[in-house]
Amino acid sequence: MSAIHHPHHLPTSISSSTSAFLGQNNFNTRTQSVPLPVRSNGSCKCVATPSAEKSANTTKVSRNANMAKLQAGYLFPEVARRKAAHMLKYPDAEVISLGIGDTTEPIPEVITSAMAKRSNALSTIEGYSGYGAEQGEKPLRAAIAKAFYGHLGIEEDDIFVSDGAKSDISRLQVLFGSDVTMAVQDPSYPAYVDSSVIMGQTKQFQKDIEKYANIEYMSCTPENGFFPDLSKVSRTDIIFFCSPNNPTGSAASREQLTRLVQFAKDNGSIIVYDSAYALYISDDNPRSIFEIPGAKEIAIETSSFSKYAGFTGVRLGWTVVPKQLLYSDGFPVAKDFNRIVCTCFNGASNIAQSGALACVSPDGLKAIHEVIGFYKENADIIMDTFNSLGFNVYGGKNAPYVWVHFPGRSSWDVFSEILEKTHVVTTPGSGFGPGGEGFVRVSAFCHRSNVLEACRRFKQLYK
Repeated sequence: MSAIHHPHHLPTSISSSTSAFLGQNNFNTRTQSVPLPVRSNGSCKCVATPSAEKSANTTKVSRNANMAKLQAGYLFPEVARRKAAHMLKYPDAEVISLGIGDTTEPIPEVITSAMAKRSNALSTIEGYSGYGAEQGEKPLRAAIAKAFYGHLGIEEDDIFVSDGAKSDISRLQVLFGSDVTMAVQDPSYPAYVDSSVIMGQTKQFQKDIEKYANIEYMSCTPENGFFPDLSKVSRTDIIFFCSPNNPTGSAASREQLTRLVQFAKDNGSIIVYDSAYALYISDDNPRSIFEIPGAKEIAIETSSFSKYAGFTGVRLGWTVVPKQLLYSDGFPVAKDFNRIVCTCFNGASNIAQSGALACVSPDGLKAIHEVIGFYKENADIIMDTFNSLGFNVYGGKNAPYVWVHFPGRSSWDVFSEILEKTHVVTTPGSGFGPGGEGFVRVSAFCHRSNVLEACRRFKQLYK
């Protein structure tokens, strides 16, 4: 499901953050030097290039003031930039990425064969197709409704197929417009906040508290079980809620979601429920907001095949907008979302849709559950490692993310420490909101051998 945010200050160069790191002497006393494997055949050639000539010409178009509110760069490109700079600094190091949540294992053959068949058919008169329905192909919409919402009252025409949940988050923001208020879990996937800023729903960033004005940050901490105290949450028009949560890995219980639905009903709010990791849930926690009675009247759900079937590059997701969901004037939200989709989108790739249809076949569902099981085993290994080192560790059980607490530490400092001393990339918690400070997210999306090697390095660093 993929981020953002944030309002947090990201140092602008790897050299400055590295020198700051090297000058610090107050790191955890458990840290040790870690012997690392190197590549004997690695090489790097740096070539100076002439700086681009600066143009004195400007247009008469003013910059979008909302874009100017955004703080530094989006989180994940910043992590990637620092990884690239580190690899230039250490060209022979074996860098392992447990940072950006990108899948690594091959897409099951039952799925790729369906895409190949559709692709080859496009070379024939009988099999060629051009533009399709913007909402998605009918067989796929029906199959998603049956596979994921079986007896929940969600119908084929409630499903809008897309190129991914992240894209739909922005389309939903266009749908809601600039005059709404919104709430997010803190910490949470940064795209919710950044898209809100871009749409003009927020006021300026408040540097003293690391938050945007006019956004309700719902604190989710170990102390409250990563579920907000709704009695302390102000009323907003829109509530973004992700379960299992990215980055904390926490899945909301049925009782908690029942309270959330009632809270939204009492306040006349709309919940945007991000279920991109729902199939990672191992216990009886709900996998859809629509398992909660009354949710169809106050909720939208968005999801994706990215983290189920390895579709991070293929790009295929969906959003559920029930026909029972109405605006204050009684107008159906789905009708407006349909207009947004038809205006801003030409429909998902027909090849990707064939792959998605294979995903929800009996053989496809079996295959993607096997892939999910692999990543969950990786998460168990990572959790066991940090638990053995005495850290407080969260997530992992119902999600592919492990949330590790480094009390009193800057999460960017911990990120830099781990990268510098172990050549392992993680994600700093503060990139997901102020509530993530002091935490680091470790992703289970990696080859097993790399997970084992990364954990060996963690043990040597923090033993």
